[in-house]
Amino acid sequence: MLKDKNIILGVCGSIAAYKSATLVRLLVKAGANVKVILTADAANFITPLTLATLSKHPVYTQYFEAETGVWSNHVELGLWADYMLIAPASANTLAKMATGLCDNLLTAVYLSAKCSVLFAPAMDLDMWKHESTQQNIVQLISYGNLLIPPGSGELASGLYGEGRMAEPEEIVDFLSSTIKEDLPLLGKKVLVTAGPTYEAIDPVRFIGNHSSGKMGFAIADQFALLGAEVTLITGPTAEKSHQTVNRIDVVSAADMLKACLSEFTHSQITVMSAAVADYTPVVTADQKIKKTENQFSLELKKTEDILATLGKLKTADQLLIGFALETENEEEHAKSKLIKKNLDLIVLNSLNDKGAGFKKDTNKITIFNKASEKTVFEMKSKTEVAKDICLEILKLV
Repeated sequence: MLKDKNIILGVCGSIAAYKSATLVRLLVKAGANVKVILTADAANFITPLTLATLSKHPVYTQYFEAETGVWSNHVELGLWADYMLIAPASANTLAKMATGLCDNLLTAVYLSAKCSVLFAPAMDLDMWKHESTQQNIVQLISYGNLLIPPGSGELASGLYGEGRMAEPEEIVDFLSSTIKEDLPLLGKKVLVTAGPTYEAIDPVRFIGNHSSGKMGFAIADQFALLGAEVTLITGPTAEKSHQTVNRIDVVSAADMLKACLSEFTHSQITVMSAAVADYTPVVTADQKIKKTENQFSLELKKTEDILATLGKLKTADQLLIGFALETENEEEHAKSKLIKKNLDLIVLNSLNDKGAGFKKDTNKITIFNKASEKTVFEMKSKTEVAKDICLEILKLV
């Protein structure tokens, strides 16, 4: 859930600040991009160097860094974040957040943030129980901020009770659950196809194509990050899928058709990015064909059009997206395929675009909708292209 998420971690003056090192390490290990803001008091408990080393980003402590001459833009930091996490959150900082007091970089970023804000209080028992602290927490929750409740245990003062900051592992789990609930495709079932198909000539040889499966796998992974329950049907490929993706490996066009028919009725969104063979041998030899003649003829027959088949089965509450890889009259062919196969969107890529096509790490696409309106995208990595495709699909959802 945390992969590629941008997270601002605010660390306040508390003995629990030492736990922020473990918290940063866990967030980074989970794939998050973490930028840390320390209050002046927090720097007395843990050094900026420690957190910069663990986060792999400079640590922010004030608006203007005198040593480097760099101004920390609180607005840009607030806009960068997908989530803002304040842990430990001291009673002092909670009071400032509740009243809008903005006298340091952390509270300025908090007031600028457009994202969800989570806070994990850490303070002594009497401070936690004080009516003003409890009222500040009620106020913060009313603003839409999320409380990560403190635990009970031995406190720095020697008292025993509430006020102990949640453990880093608990905070990461809480944040992951929050992200999951925010995901736009949570509960949706998505079917994606990827890779080539191999049509056997004999036990040794086959007809295939140059598809690597990179694009389909990137799309499946992106849907998984958006919270969908993803099934990926793939032909032979060396690509690896996201750990939450349900992967079904097939070989031939007939195998892929059978798998698609099994999964399609359960899917709200289907993206057919596989390069399925248009033809397959009429006869497949049981034994390896020996090289005895100067010429060898192979009779082929059409494979069943999987996309067209699914288009006929599609219901009003399903979305079906196809791909068109073209070399000439590209837009005309893509729009024709969109209508003929009852698609909601079609993604066009051209082999005429340098850097696009099979086995490349980049792609350049144009997307057409049912109204023949097109959206043209620049050359990007296939990961970024997958994000663009998913965003266009989200508009329909």
